[in-house]
Parts: sequence; structure tokens; C-alpha cells
Amino acid sequence: MDTIEAILTTRAMRRFTAEPVADADLEACLRAAQQAPSGGNVQPQQYLVVTAADQRAVVAHWYRKAFDRYESSRPAPVFKDEGDAAVWKRTSDASRHLADHLQDVPAIVLFLQPLIPWGWSDDEGPMDIGRLDASVYPAVQNFCVAARSLGLGTALTTVIRIYAAEALDALGVPPGRFEIAALVPVGHPAGTFGIASRKPADAVTHWNRWGDKRR
Repeated sequence: MDTIEAILTTRAMRRFTAEPVADADLEACLRAAQQAPSGGNVQPQQYLVVTAADQRAVVAHWYRKAFDRYESSRPAPVFKDEGDAAVWKRTSDASRHLADHLQDVPAIVLFLQPLIPWGWSDDEGPMDIGRLDASVYPAVQNFCVAARSLGLGTALTTVIRIYAAEALDALGVPPGRFEIAALVPVGHPAGTFGIASRKPADAVTHWNRWGDKRR
């Protein structure tokens, strides 16, 4: 499909049908992920694809536990109007649904990031060369856009980081070596693709100097 259309309509999908996802489609999305840019071409990410029902249940257990804790502690939202409140409720309900049904999603992909020192120093002191996860999240987006082009739904989630150590241990990941950059469910969406509500690009774009906008 058209690249711009694929990007614009890659929205978070949190409800899925029971239709299985072909390994060939997952492999195609992983190839697309691996072609993402990374700082210094370090390519730090590892992918852990979970398709076995028993392992999906383990991941879902820790995801749901993390989401329960997150949901119960988040502050009460303030809405500017009823439309804003309705959008928040739809997103909140869909997020709750995913937490309750993650074990039923055909595939779960964990994007792992190594726990390594990052950055250098010279005689002038430490050098900020950017965060290591800046070299992982492009792979996540490539994966999600590739999935969209194949008619598959995804959602970038990070809440499982609350119990990352427990989840990684259950999946046999060597302790102390990786963190979870993202957890992405993959399946045939129960809903429809479309363009998600976002701030207009020109509202957050400055040209040449801060404050110079073309609105």
C-alpha cells in the first residue's frame, strides 16, 4: 500500500480477532524492523516473539498485573469538553480490554534493549550522544507500519516494564542483560484502521527559529 497512507493509518489496535497470524507475516515485519536506522548503526535491539499459548499466558499475567497497578494509580484526568472525555474513555476501555485479553492475541513481540553503558567522555567531560532507546524505537515503528501494510493491527505498549524482570525471567532471558523497550501485540484487528486524532503538524512546527510558525 502507499507508504504515507500506511503511516497515517497505523493507529493503536487493542482488540483482535481469533484469526492466527502467519509466521511469514511476522518475519516480514521483523525484516522491516531490522532495517530501521540506529545511532552509529549499533542495532542494539533483540526481538522475542511469543506465539505459544502457554508463554502468551505468562506474558499476559505480568502485563495485566502491571496494568492493574498503573490503572489504579494514574491521576484523574481533566477534560476540556465532552468530546475529549469520550476519546479518553474509548482509549481507556480499549487499554483495559487488551490487558484482560492479551493471552488471546496470536502473537506478542517484545523489543529488548541491552543494559550497557552508553556514551563517551573526553577531557571536557561526558558527551551526550543520545539515549540508546532512540536506536530501538525506530525498529518498533517500522514493525508496526509493516504490520499495517499487511492488514495486521499492533499497539506500542510499555506498561509491562513495571514487572519487566519477572516477565523476562519467565521467558528465559538472562538476568541483568536486557530491558523491555516495548511490547507489541500483533493480530487481525477487530476494529477498522483509520487516522488517529493528533495535533496538527503545523501547530507544533517551528521554522528556522523558535516561534516562527506557518499557521
